[in-house]
Amino acid sequence: MAVFAGLMLGSLVASLNMTLVAPALPTIVSELGGLADYSWVPISAMLASTIVVPIAGKLSDIYGRKPLYMSGIVVFAVGSALSGVAPNFWFLIFARFIQGAGMGFIMPLSQAIIGDIISPRERGKYQGMLGASFGLASIVGPAAGGFITEHFSWRWLFFINLPVAIVTLVVVALFMHVPNERRKHAIDVWGSVTLSTGIAAALLATVWGGTQFAWTSWQIIGLYATAAILLGAFVWVERHAPEPVLPLHLFQSSIFTLSNIASVGVAMSMFGAIFFLPVFVQGVIGNSVTNSGAILVPMLVSMIVTSVAGGWFISHTGRYKMPLLAGLVSMGAGYYLLANFTAETTNQSVIEAMILIGLGLGITMQTFTLVVQNSVSREDMAVATSATQLSRSVGAAIGLAILGTILTQGMQSAMAKYLPASVLHQLQSSDRGATATAVFDPSQLAHLPPAVAAAIRHGLADALHPVFLAGLPIIAVSFIATLFIKEVALRQTAHVTAGRRNADALPEPEKSPLT
Repeated sequence: MAVFAGLMLGSLVASLNMTLVAPALPTIVSELGGLADYSWVPISAMLASTIVVPIAGKLSDIYGRKPLYMSGIVVFAVGSALSGVAPNFWFLIFARFIQGAGMGFIMPLSQAIIGDIISPRERGKYQGMLGASFGLASIVGPAAGGFITEHFSWRWLFFINLPVAIVTLVVVALFMHVPNERRKHAIDVWGSVTLSTGIAAALLATVWGGTQFAWTSWQIIGLYATAAILLGAFVWVERHAPEPVLPLHLFQSSIFTLSNIASVGVAMSMFGAIFFLPVFVQGVIGNSVTNSGAILVPMLVSMIVTSVAGGWFISHTGRYKMPLLAGLVSMGAGYYLLANFTAETTNQSVIEAMILIGLGLGITMQTFTLVVQNSVSREDMAVATSATQLSRSVGAAIGLAILGTILTQGMQSAMAKYLPASVLHQLQSSDRGATATAVFDPSQLAHLPPAVAAAIRHGLADALHPVFLAGLPIIAVSFIATLFIKEVALRQTAHVTAGRRNADALPEPEKSPLT
């Protein structure tokens, strides 16, 4: 339980980073940058996490889970401090990148440590509680983030992470004794480089396409071509590396492959809701920053309920496929409601959609990791867990990039339908674009002429419609992938015993037939 307490605190630190900032993003962007830069605030952290996650598991095999876990918390805290003092938008992006690097260690290692010390059959309830800690922080985060932003400054959203990080470090240092059998490893440097740079090139092309550069420009085509070459080189490197950062043999298991495909879709839809719903609530409905944060609370409360209940159900029955499918159906229903939002949508409709999405997220987020861990051997536990976290990071980053691009490109045409050309030109003539500033800042929207404010609200509602509509096929892909996952009975033995040193470690359990 002492080990698990440290993991819960680490999860708290990482989740606070995401949920505190989400409702404040419109305010941050209105102060530091225009609409085209909105998605960079979350994407920068996700990109860094994507780069770090593939090597986190392998490094923890060499240097131990605990030192790497603590290092991730320290890096995260440094990034939080730098974000709080950011003098301009791109410095904030740099600081968020550092934060994301810390998250890239915290998230997969917390799952790997659970995989080390708890049997798959019992793991469901522990991962459910870990998901509940995320949900608890998520409940406090949006409401607190909105309140702090409105009454103090958005900079305090980053400073507030520091005391939590310090407490986590103390608990981990004193009480976490995770067994680790050190053995020599060859770090797959070229695999890590080609994978991270390939993903980064694809993300840059997606974010810049249609905004900074035309889709047919040499810059965008060149970035996509570069991404294809790098990812192709990654596959070649992994086939020849003595210890690949992402062993391709894992994909021979349909359970591993389909679970990761589904995880990508779940992450895309989750972050689409968390980061774009505050835009709708503030810019279309007209809620304050505090209220827009509070509007996410029903989703996060329902996440806690199904995360804990689903975890206990899976531990009790050993079955996980039907809960996963039910969760994805619930998410799809929630996104269907989002896709039908208009300028006349009320807070009650938003809350109903949030509850449905939250019920689905609570059961799916942690369970796909459990499914993967149950299908691999001890030797592949850390790297398989990191691969699952990589899928989430890639899904979150790609989802934010795609959905942000859809919003940015749709904004101009949507506004043009409701505003005369002369008014639209006048709004766009300021340094950062008054249209974007007004849309993202309810206080400024209130000072515009009523007809102009109403036109902006209708335009934003139209621009957000395809953003939410895009979530439906994403969730459908996750559902189909889950449908074809072969359900394997959960093992009732752990790889090692929690809190015991190497000499007391339990022997390796029998491998699943699929491994």
